[in-house]
Amino acid sequence: MGTTAREEMQRFWERNSRSKRPLSPHVSIYKWSLPMAMSITHRGTGVALSLGVSLFSLAALLLPEHFPHYLAQVRALSLGPALLCSAKFALALPLSYHTWNGIRHLV
Repeated sequence: MGTTAREEMQRFWERNSRSKRPLSPHVSIYKWSLPMAMSITHRGTGVALSLGVSLFSLAALLLPEHFPHYLAQVRALSLGPALLCSAKFALALPLSYHTWNGIRHLV
């Protein structure tokens, strides 16, 4: 008579417990490298950009006023040039990184 799936699973885990091996793949066995970090950052910027575009388009559809109205409200806040440059940099950096890293990947 054959063994049940539960018995096979129990035997498998007992064998792995006795060998003291980590579960694979396990983050602690990998040595961090530049390509690994760039890949993770590329994925992160891709997710952030897609969420940003999705939220912006959803706001454009649902908000009652047109874009020039909201742009005038932002201008009325009289934000300093340092804050505006920082905001522009925060928007441009993920876009340019993701674009150039994607081109590097394709090449």
